[in-house]
Amino acid sequence: MSLISFVLPAYNEEANIPLIFQSIREQFLNSTYQYEILFVDDASTDRTLETIKCLAVRHREVRYISFSRNFGKEAAILAGLQHVTGDAMILMDTDLQHPTALIPKLIAGYEEGYDQVIAKRDRTGESRIRKLAAQTYYQLVNKIVDVELEDGVGDFRLLSRDAIDAILRMNENQRFSKGLFSWIGMGQKTITYQNVLRQNGETKWSFTQLFNYGIDGLISFNSKPLRFCFYTGVSILMLSMLYILFTLFGIVQDGVETPGYFTLISAILLLGGIQLVSLGIIGEYVGRIYFETKQRPAYLIQETNMQRKSVNEQKKGRVYKIHRHRGN
Repeated sequence: MSLISFVLPAYNEEANIPLIFQSIREQFLNSTYQYEILFVDDASTDRTLETIKCLAVRHREVRYISFSRNFGKEAAILAGLQHVTGDAMILMDTDLQHPTALIPKLIAGYEEGYDQVIAKRDRTGESRIRKLAAQTYYQLVNKIVDVELEDGVGDFRLLSRDAIDAILRMNENQRFSKGLFSWIGMGQKTITYQNVLRQNGETKWSFTQLFNYGIDGLISFNSKPLRFCFYTGVSILMLSMLYILFTLFGIVQDGVETPGYFTLISAILLLGGIQLVSLGIIGEYVGRIYFETKQRPAYLIQETNMQRKSVNEQKKGRVYKIHRHRGN
C-alpha cells in the first residue's frame, strides 16, 4: 500500500493538535492508503510539544520534530520535506483552516498522475482591506517575478515523491516555498475551497511578518529590482543633464539669477531618496548572498522520535540534530 505523509508545522497550537489529528485520521478509516503524520514543533511556548508526544505514545503513525528555537514556518516546511518517507506528502497548517475533507480529493488528483495537487481558497470572511491588499500584491508580484504566484494558493497541497525530491535539490537558505512550488512546475491540478476562519488560538502572522514575507516573494525569484535601480539611475542622469543644459541656456540668455531654495531642496531630496532606495534594494541582495555563504543549517532539532540520519545524509540535506533523541 502507498504511504501518504502529512507535514504539519505547529507553533503554539496546543488546542488544535488533537483536533487536526483526529480529523485526518477519520479520512483514512476506509482508505487503502497508509499514512504518517509529522508534526514540526517550531519551539512552541505552550504545551504543543507535550500534546504531540502524548499522541505519539498512543499512535505509531505520529512522528514529531521539535526545534531548538523558533526558526519560522519555512524552516519547518523544509524539515518536513527532508524527513517524510511517503510516496506523496500533504502539507497542511495545524490551525484547522485547511479542511481535511479535501484530503480524498488531493489523493484522487495524485492517482490521476499529478505531481502537485493544489488547494486554492477564496477570501470569504476577510476584510475588504485585506482582500484589496492581497489582490494588489499578487498583481504587482506577477509582473516582476519569474514564477507565477496565484492569489489564494498557499502551502496546502499534495506533492508527489518526484516533486519533493525536486524541491530538496534547491539548497538555498532564504526560502520562499510558494515560489519554489511554482518554480518546479511539473503536473499540477487545482482544487478550490471556501475559506475557513480560525476557531482556536490566534494567528501567528503580524502585519510586519506578512510585509517581510511579501518582500521575500519579490526578491527571491528575480533580479528586476536591481535592473530597476539601473534604469532609474540612467533616467535621473539624463533628466539632470537636460536640466543643466536648460539652466546654462538661461544664464547665457538672461544672466545669472538668484537660485531658488525650493529647486535646490527638491533636487537634493529627490536624488537622496532615489539613492537610499537603490542602496536598500542592493542591500537586500547582498544580505542574502552573505547569509547563503555562511552555510548555516536552516534549523536545529532539539528532540524527535524519528530515526537519526547518517552524518553524510545530514550534511547533504543540511539537517543537524542536537542534545537528545527519544523514541515513542
